[in-house]
Amino acid sequence: MTIAENLSVIRQNIPYNVKLVAVSKFHAQEAIQGAYDAGQQIFGESRMQEIASKQSILPSDIEWHFIGHLQTNKVKAIVPYIHTIHSVDSLKLLEEIDKQAKLINRPINCLLEIHIAKEDTKYGFSYEKCRRFLMDGQWKKCIFANIIGLMGIATDTDDDQIIRNEFRELKRFFDELKSDFFSQTDLFKELSMGMSHDYKIAIEEGSTMVRIGSAIFGNRQYK
Repeated sequence: MTIAENLSVIRQNIPYNVKLVAVSKFHAQEAIQGAYDAGQQIFGESRMQEIASKQSILPSDIEWHFIGHLQTNKVKAIVPYIHTIHSVDSLKLLEEIDKQAKLINRPINCLLEIHIAKEDTKYGFSYEKCRRFLMDGQWKKCIFANIIGLMGIATDTDDDQIIRNEFRELKRFFDELKSDFFSQTDLFKELSMGMSHDYKIAIEEGSTMVRIGSAIFGNRQYK
């Protein structure tokens, strides 16, 4: 199937209120252009150098999301064109995003990454560390780094019940934080969870944003 056909099939499985982030990392600009021509406007990348080169030659109205682990020394390079960062996992990183965004007067949407998988290689706050981070209140000083929700990656397993339980717990946590810390703002509304192999479960458990790569583009074109 073509990229356009893959997108059409996926969109039939995604409610209108769920955003589709086409994960274009490791795929050439021609593949991204093909998805764009088929109506896709939100793309996700995980490497600073890769997204920098792509955004300079692809349509200017693409909404770029950074979905990989982000080091503070890379923030300055992506802030001029990034729309949303899915992987904020420390106050230091949030403050750097705020600092760089303030310098160019450009707000950046941020998702707090929560470690929900039973895998040590994944990044993110634990539930308790995230609670403490928010209770401390230092994040409120950030004006240009807007916390709009949470992101989580489920365990890489064929056991759908494990995946479902992890997504369900993250949704419960999202609701808790919304009530305890963000009840006075409409900004905190996004729950980014679900990839090519588990996005249907994620949507059933309350995801508002899915990150889909291989189901759209096929296997990676380069490493």
